[in-house]
Amino acid sequence: MAIEKLIQVSSLSRRDTLISIGIIGVLFFIFGFVTWINAILIPFFKIGCELNNFESYLVAFAFYIAYLVMSLPAGLLLKKIGFKKGMMCGFWTMALGAMIFVPAGLTRTYPLFLTGLFTLGIGLAILQTAANPYITILGPKERAAQRFSIMGICNKLAGILAPLLFAAVILRPETDKAMFEQVALMEGAAKETVLNEVIGRVVVPYGIVALILLLLGFFVRFSPLPEIDTNHEDGQVSADNAEKKSILDFPHLVLGAIAIFFHVGSQVIAVDSIVNYASHHGMAFMEAKIFPSYTLSATIIGYLLGITFIPRFISQLTALKICTLLGLSLSCCILVFEKQVILLGHRTDLSVWLIVLLGFANSMIWAGVWPLALNNLGRFLKTGASLLIMGLCGNAIMPLLYGYWADHHGLREAYWVLIPCYLYLIFYAFYGHAFKKWRFQK
Repeated sequence: MAIEKLIQVSSLSRRDTLISIGIIGVLFFIFGFVTWINAILIPFFKIGCELNNFESYLVAFAFYIAYLVMSLPAGLLLKKIGFKKGMMCGFWTMALGAMIFVPAGLTRTYPLFLTGLFTLGIGLAILQTAANPYITILGPKERAAQRFSIMGICNKLAGILAPLLFAAVILRPETDKAMFEQVALMEGAAKETVLNEVIGRVVVPYGIVALILLLLGFFVRFSPLPEIDTNHEDGQVSADNAEKKSILDFPHLVLGAIAIFFHVGSQVIAVDSIVNYASHHGMAFMEAKIFPSYTLSATIIGYLLGITFIPRFISQLTALKICTLLGLSLSCCILVFEKQVILLGHRTDLSVWLIVLLGFANSMIWAGVWPLALNNLGRFLKTGASLLIMGLCGNAIMPLLYGYWADHHGLREAYWVLIPCYLYLIFYAFYGHAFKKWRFQK
């Protein structure tokens, strides 16, 4: 097999660097589109497949547990065949996952839907493992949070569009509101017919998605995105890492992976639970479906502020500290404050809007953790990125904990699961990132 020429990041011209960042931005848009559509799939499957809260959050579990399974193998795959071929394999795996939705929709088989989501997650794990290191190393490390913010905007814009577009394709506002209210009263063959028709609406959209993902695999393989040499270290990094035997010898990386686990878990709870939570407070599903977009819009505002102020006015570390403290404060307020308010034409509980504001608090956490965790990994960069991507399994586990508490203690009380998430993130922002050996050392 021919070995492709590797390109050192430092040798890239400004034009080539901008083109590379632009291509990665497109990839992050795709990541967001596929990922945040779960915010609609969860309540949609809850109705169509007659699920409780815990069962409905298996959507997130099946999708994100793939990161735990595939992240380290993805690092090995990239090391063997390179970034571009690896990303092509990732897109094709996602295309297979989307195709599984076709027989699942035709038969209304929830386990088959979960299999498709798991396959989509495997492909996305490969893509994320390849794409995030590009953003870390394509430019000065003190501006990495800026670049992650740009990628975050691409991701969250897709997250805003995906639920709205998906809802427009599969939901029918003029008839579905009444049907969703009546289906619980139906029995027997009539109920089965209605539910089969509802779930069958996903077949065509996901067939189209599968075709697009297949074509994107060819696009990224033959794009001008360079292969990047991460196997060679400069003199200082090589000296610092001389005694390092594995990624477990980098405490700031291991603790960073745990931080990613809690960050993504808290973020996906805020986005994926808000439709059910707003509905619990008396809002119709057809109205509540807009709230994931509100939450992601708040995240984009945070990204824009990050791009504007980092590093000119504040450091990316300071932004991380502010966001973690704000996340803890808002989580406590969700549990405490209960009052009906009218905002943007919606009448609902104040806590719903506090969940929306969690989107702002979460904005700079990913951008802050990644550069800190990957700092000076040298030849361990690919494997280190795999470990951080493994932390995305927090998206699988934390929503299940939320769903369990929601079923047994109440939807508001279930947000207690956010408290330990933000407490750990505060620890990492203030202390954990400075652990260079397995004892505290500045």
